[in-house]
Amino acid sequence: QVQLVESGGGLVQAGSSLRLSCIASGLTFRNYVMAWFRQAPGKERGFAAAISGGGKTTSYADSVKARFSISRDNAKNTVYLQMNSLKPEDTAVYYCAAKRPGGSMRSDEYSYWGQGTQVTVSS
Repeated sequence: QVQLVESGGGLVQAGSSLRLSCIASGLTFRNYVMAWFRQAPGKERGFAAAISGGGKTTSYADSVKARFSISRDNAKNTVYLQMNSLKPEDTAVYYCAAKRPGGSMRSDEYSYWGQGTQVTVSS
């Protein structure tokens, strides 16, 4: 049984930083592309960042590029999202997701999802 468990969300002020973590179990972690998606109130879930199984290739949404950094530790089955210079518009539930390599970054291509962690950025 695959499980993805996110942590690290919270309430912060604009300009602050947060680091999200997602611990995976029940899968061969290094064989999966890992990603972070986010969903703001009243909006569809959108792509934020992704990282290849070996960690050498990353991809970011334009809205978070240069502020967010995705990384992974395959020895710990954990993927991270370092979020800097947070803005109120970053407020959302952040989800960790996993898929096998290939295809696109569309959310419907991801097989496994965590329960989400809330990030709230006050102005």
